[in-house]
Amino acid sequence: MNGILVIDKSQGMTSFGVVRQVRRWCNVRRVGHAGTLDPLATGVLPVAVGWATRLVEYMMAGDKTYQATMKLGASTDTQDSEGQILEEKDWRHVDRAALDEVIADFVGTIEQLPPMYSALKKDGKPLYKLARQGIEVERQTRSMHIESLVIDEAALPFVTFTVRCTKGTYVRTLCHDIGQRLNCGAHMTALRRLSCGQFDVTASHTIEELQELIDQGRPLPLLSPAEALADWPALTIAGEVLCRLQDGVAPGMADLDVSGLVAGDLIRFLADETLVSVARFAPGGHGKRPGDFEIIKVFPLSGDGR
Repeated sequence: MNGILVIDKSQGMTSFGVVRQVRRWCNVRRVGHAGTLDPLATGVLPVAVGWATRLVEYMMAGDKTYQATMKLGASTDTQDSEGQILEEKDWRHVDRAALDEVIADFVGTIEQLPPMYSALKKDGKPLYKLARQGIEVERQTRSMHIESLVIDEAALPFVTFTVRCTKGTYVRTLCHDIGQRLNCGAHMTALRRLSCGQFDVTASHTIEELQELIDQGRPLPLLSPAEALADWPALTIAGEVLCRLQDGVAPGMADLDVSGLVAGDLIRFLADETLVSVARFAPGGHGKRPGDFEIIKVFPLSGDGR
């Protein structure tokens, strides 16, 4: 069994808990998720099954959209409502005009300091484990890009907003940093991931819905590996070109219609709608290898991932 399940994770469940559940359903050990959601968070969690786990890095690479709620007036050690309050300040000087002004400054490229309560590692040990021991280590800021940040509701001290951002952005850190700029502190109280790359919440399924399918003996709504990268250009191959590709020999431009592609594009090679390879368009070859594509990964021809 190979493919992708797009799950709408419920609050309180860990991302690894979702992976364990999918392993039981599919009776497959090789299962992985594309982008951790904290237990507090809900929403889109793509889960890869079987050899489709080899696509996780590409599914994680896309932008994410979240809806979050923050509460002004208090900062916490975890930067969300599950942590201990570190400081409380009066928030009543904040009005909508001040909020709009500060929010606007967080659109574009920003610098974030990863929180101690995170899965990032220091000398092989997750930071959150160090944080639980009261240990704080030096971290380097990271550049993130906020494509859009829109306030949905401002019922102060609560503010709900929708943000579209690059992978690796900590929305709870965004809430914390906005609170610091407003000089009152803030922490996140709710988070819902609305989209992860091409996957959005309208096409996701709750654990309860999927369990009902299992109980009824019906198949799970697995997307094929080819569908998992549906936002990538696709080139169909067959015959001798396919045989050579299976041996790791890249096709040349003479073998395919490459109109619309530009150097560096990531593409899918399909055989009868089955994903057989992912590659990078490299006209003129690369290094000493033949062909006009850099083959990144080649997949088995058996089965279509459903």
